[in-house]
Amino acid sequence: MQKLFIATLENSDLWDAFVDSHPYGWVCHLSVWQKILEKSFKHMHGEVVALKDDSTGAIQAGLPVYTVDSWLTGKRLISIPFATICDPLVSSWDQLNQITDYVIEKAKKEKASFIEIRTLLSATMQEAKDFSSDSSYKHHFIKLDRKPDELKKNFDRSCIKQRLDRSLKSGITLATAHDETAIDKFYSLHLETRKRLSLPPHPYSFLKNLIQYMQPLNLCQLLFAEKDGETLAGMILFKYKNRVSAEYAVSNKNFQNISPNHFLFWHAINIAYNEKFEIFDFGQTDPANKGLMDFKKRWGSEIMDIPYFHYPKQNGAAQTNKGEDIKYQLVKKICGVAPDPVLKIIGNFCYRHLG
Repeated sequence: MQKLFIATLENSDLWDAFVDSHPYGWVCHLSVWQKILEKSFKHMHGEVVALKDDSTGAIQAGLPVYTVDSWLTGKRLISIPFATICDPLVSSWDQLNQITDYVIEKAKKEKASFIEIRTLLSATMQEAKDFSSDSSYKHHFIKLDRKPDELKKNFDRSCIKQRLDRSLKSGITLATAHDETAIDKFYSLHLETRKRLSLPPHPYSFLKNLIQYMQPLNLCQLLFAEKDGETLAGMILFKYKNRVSAEYAVSNKNFQNISPNHFLFWHAINIAYNEKFEIFDFGQTDPANKGLMDFKKRWGSEIMDIPYFHYPKQNGAAQTNKGEDIKYQLVKKICGVAPDPVLKIIGNFCYRHLG
């Protein structure tokens, strides 16, 4: 018989072992992700809704659920905030229904405006009752079933191969570090990159906590492209089980002519292959960002939908309305021209209300 229970950080070892054993388990399911989010964002609180075998005590299914509570954007339940890859860790429709029934009741008790469950590989969620689906986001990945030089044959000739070859001949070197100086260096490039894209930057505390909590567990790696003592670009890789995911990429626009981002992606793919990983992920992409979609596609990547599921249906469909678009465009305009101190404040404010 299966019994519902709530896993907490105090009994996280059992949950983490289950995540490690489940075929859809990923970094963002682990208890360390909850520690990072709760330490970085005061408006988030997570718990794991799990099913345990009553006789053996073994966890059989589970779903991390975070209450995201903001005076500006309201209260909602999210699984999982800031995760580009995640799935309900279930193996049957019955398990999913038991868990979602609890989450729906939790949303009603907490007066949450909606529930959002993000998926990638799980087909079970398609049968979840009373949830609507939205496949707006896309996922690009490469199967590491051949040597990188063989994979390179599928790269676009002019946009990837030629620029990559130029970067490899330019004197750029690869560096990796995880100390506070390295984090500061990465964050400085992060500010510059987000300003160039007219987007609010992630808070420094989030990126710092992410690296300082995950790196000792060998769950992430911070890479830099350097030349003549200058840092040209940076990248954070997530590494878990059979996949490596490029989650955050930043760069100095003054060196775009020698393509340090191409250099880092190529070395990240080589690292993933040499360390026996099976999949290299390029992360989540909004199809409206055609430039980024094309960039990832030109690496010979495959593309999948990233379905999001919402409850209730009408609320899920109303997440992006004209009013929200106007606010988003206004924030973009300000971020594109704001000086760094103001940009940091904007980023801290925006992420205080996101999830």
